[in-house]
Amino acid sequence: MEPRRIEVLVPMRWGDMDAYGHINNVQIVRILEEARIAAFGPPSGAGLPGVEPPAALFNDVEEGVMTLVVEHRVRYVRTLDYRNIPAVVEIWVGAIKGASFDLHYVVKDPVTREECVKATTHLAFVAEATGRVLRLTAAQKEKLERYKA
Repeated sequence: MEPRRIEVLVPMRWGDMDAYGHINNVQIVRILEEARIAAFGPPSGAGLPGVEPPAALFNDVEEGVMTLVVEHRVRYVRTLDYRNIPAVVEIWVGAIKGASFDLHYVVKDPVTREECVKATTHLAFVAEATGRVLRLTAAQKEKLERYKA
């Protein structure tokens, strides 16, 4: 069964381009972050109110809880050429564990729709005061399950 994916458009910036005319590998990780925030909301306390994300999760964590990246895995399938239009990013939930979860991404060329990058981010919620990883709540797991592969 095909996972329920969220599709977001992430602008490519002029400064993201390297000497070869494609998006630099470091900037790909920024594109993943932008897609993650667009799909699941900004961390609590960050920024001003804006458009409600399709799957509000990160902006719903309680005060004193941080959403932290544990690991990134990035596979560069083909170069993503710089274009003056946003890249297409599909994002969905993979494994949901007791205290962490995975988000999967496919970054596509906005003109050809070819897959350029496949990636996974492993995330956890951490208590700011103690640095301890927190178990996912039933409500958080329920939100994540809606977008699980």
